[in-house]
Amino acid sequence: MINPFIIGIAGGSGSGKSTVTRKVIEAAGTEHTAVIVQDNYYLDQSDLTFEQRVRTNYDHPHAFDWPLMIAQIDDLRNGLPIKMPLYDFTSHTRSDQIERVAPAKVIVVEGLFALYDKTLRDMMSMKIYVDTDPDIRFIRRLIRDINERGRTTESVIEQYKSTVRPMHNQFIEPTKRFSDVILPHGANEPAVDLITSKIDRLIQS
Repeated sequence: MINPFIIGIAGGSGSGKSTVTRKVIEAAGTEHTAVIVQDNYYLDQSDLTFEQRVRTNYDHPHAFDWPLMIAQIDDLRNGLPIKMPLYDFTSHTRSDQIERVAPAKVIVVEGLFALYDKTLRDMMSMKIYVDTDPDIRFIRRLIRDINERGRTTESVIEQYKSTVRPMHNQFIEPTKRFSDVILPHGANEPAVDLITSKIDRLIQS
């Protein structure tokens, strides 16, 4: 695989990044797409107690294993398969399981900080920022964390006030300036269609 088309998809928690990713996969085809989810690259915290893990600020750039993530994306773009780590959001540490990801013509890098690191940005062919109203993002995060991650309503609200909102304003929102495309109102259909049309033409060429 030579010179894959690497797409970075960033935005706040609950902005609709996963929806855009899904649309890209549908346009390119699963056989032509490799997806790197940044949430899987939270640092391993198995050496900490559960109480210490709960207190980690997961909305700060320092919570991620950047060297591993960058190295694995670099491997993919050079035609090498990787073993992507998986994260257990119930125990707040890296899972014992891994996901094998093969090189592909289109590589999607999805995450809060997908556009944060310059080394990572320089690998990208297209940089997308999904911009969604804060109240909508909060509601989506609340529903997701309760249904998928076993959280309580109180813990989600407290985390949003103490770290999610301030970290978004300090670190995530500013990465919008690095994007090639800003999707207003989240994964709105007309804007996503323009992106997927480009991907479709790429695959067909």
